[in-house]
Amino acid sequence: MEEPVRLSKRMAELGLCSRREADSYIEQGWVKVDGEVAILGQKVLPHNLIEVDKKAQDAQSARVTILLNKPMGYVSAQAEDGYEPAVVLVKPENQWAEDGSRKRFQPSHLRGLAPAGRLDIDSVGLLVLTQDGRVAKHLIGENSEVEKEYLVRVEGELIPNGLALLNHGLELDGKKLLPAKVGWQNEDQLRFVLREGKKRQIRRMCELVGLRVVGLKRIAIGKVKLGNLPTGQWRYLRDDEQF
Repeated sequence: MEEPVRLSKRMAELGLCSRREADSYIEQGWVKVDGEVAILGQKVLPHNLIEVDKKAQDAQSARVTILLNKPMGYVSAQAEDGYEPAVVLVKPENQWAEDGSRKRFQPSHLRGLAPAGRLDIDSVGLLVLTQDGRVAKHLIGENSEVEKEYLVRVEGELIPNGLALLNHGLELDGKKLLPAKVGWQNEDQLRFVLREGKKRQIRRMCELVGLRVVGLKRIAIGKVKLGNLPTGQWRYLRDDEQF
């Protein structure tokens, strides 16, 4: 027998929205289960039919996702140790002149805007900020398969079989890392493609094989590339783009 689960959890599993968004939609009477208006905390079984009102769909389509080329010296999320969060850069004067989305900045686009993934304070490049729980779940959810690509400048002497270990065979915090794709971009720069994002993962991986990271830049997340977006500027994710 299947165990009933909270409606909000089931909606998130189905990719309809995040759990927080689901609770909000349920509170507003925008969700029906088997034709009946749902209530907060309700539990459902897999065979129950879940319907979401067009008002909720409209609310979702109004949510924005922003791509920022994060400079050094900004933290990804909340301010810490006197450093500002990267979201402070999302203001009209920093919107890229070549933004092809045709969206205009609205103050409401900052409401609930949160990073989907992190970049360390001393790392630069593509940072995704989104109001859309579905995007966040796709990029950083437990079962996310989205690859993140980095260019990593290093110093030091790579140990024998170090490159093979970077690709697969290292452990961090007592857990084996997922296979990665790592190769030399040029004589002092590696290209990393990862499907996970442990804290300071690339720097710690490099230390285990005799290298020290002196520069790290994220250049792509899934199919979305940083491209020519200038440092410190941002643009909207276009309707025709998907991670």
